Amino acid sequence: MVKVEIITIGDEILIGQIVDTNSAWIAQQLNLNGFHVEQITSISDTKEHILEALKLAESRVEIIITTGGLGPTADDITKPAIAEYFNSKMRIDEGVLADVTGYLKQKGREIGEQNKLQALVPEKCTVIRNHIGTAPVMWFDKNDKVFVSLPGVPFEMKELISSKILPKLKAKFSTPHIIHKTVMTNGLPESILADKIHDWEIALPKNLKLAYLPSPEAVRLRVSAYGQENNLEELVDIEIKKLHQYIGKYIFAYDDVYLNEAIGLLLKEKAASMATAESCTGGLIAQLLTSVSGSSEYYKGSIVAYANEAKANLLDVPMSLIDKHGAVSKQVVEAMAMGVLKKLNVDYAVATSGVAGPNGGTPDKPVGTVWFAVASKDKVVSRTYTINIKREVNMRLAANSALQFLRFLILDL
Repeated sequence: MVKVEIITIGDEILIGQIVDTNSAWIAQQLNLNGFHVEQITSISDTKEHILEALKLAESRVEIIITTGGLGPTADDITKPAIAEYFNSKMRIDEGVLADVTGYLKQKGREIGEQNKLQALVPEKCTVIRNHIGTAPVMWFDKNDKVFVSLPGVPFEMKELISSKILPKLKAKFSTPHIIHKTVMTNGLPESILADKIHDWEIALPKNLKLAYLPSPEAVRLRVSAYGQENNLEELVDIEIKKLHQYIGKYIFAYDDVYLNEAIGLLLKEKAASMATAESCTGGLIAQLLTSVSGSSEYYKGSIVAYANEAKANLLDVPMSLIDKHGAVSKQVVEAMAMGVLKKLNVDYAVATSGVAGPNGGTPDKPVGTVWFAVASKDKVVSRTYTINIKREVNMRLAANSALQFLRFLILDL
């Protein structure tokens, strides 16, 4: 594999002022094109750090990509540091100067002396012009190694990588073909999931690799295949069909389609509608569902009945049930689901009631206890779990579990 190191330059990253999204995006694009990202490094805006990082990267990879530190101000010292690294004098590139002048003119500005410095580049670099910004790309070839210095502005960097840098790298280096297929699962923790698919995983062909990517919303299983292009897709599809024999119930989608989207697709297929009745999740399920474009086609609304009086007045939950069993109970959450089903005249409903924390727990209903109910016009089922991490995480997990429970009802699993 052709190895790459990405170096992000800027004190603003190291002090947490901004989040480094550039390196993640670059790594993703490189990986999709068969390059292997060996390391990602973040360093400060000092000549010493830049020189040291370049030296170390050159010793271990074939391609070094840097982003940041190419602005026109005195604190942007990437360009002179790189020039020193390559023992190169600086020159004015007339093409870049014209680009900068034209770019600023479009913005209604005249070029100043500081802006002219953008056209100053090391003599030993190949200049790749940037038509949507002022900082050009500098490309160096040295001992069969490639150094690429990119601006740190994300939209400029992405355009330059896609249209100019990747084609140039692929023309220079021979890389294996690679494809990824992501299997989206929900309902099993990562450790239990790993146990269930252990036999499948160890039997994977040598050119297929599996990665676990857990989050509160899903555990993504990324299957990566390397080799000849003509049979990789078929090979991955065969293995994923085998995977269904182990965890088919818990696979809800592929390739980063999340559960809120998958629920919408199911409801559209059935021409069905749904609503939500939420207590401990406080409208979070509604927010997840309505964040999907076109959700008005199947999602009709929510009743956030937080107080007991709201459960009784808005969802027709009998106060006698609340008094006898408590708001966090099978009986009450089922009544909430049936209440919103009838009130909004929908095909499916989901309801939640629980103790999100950090206060409010009791010995028999500790913090993190949540009851879920899902209902159709002829069926209502419920279940409970207890998980106590922190309030916002408890709520996210509860909302996600409620949607998975609803999926099981829709599919009659």
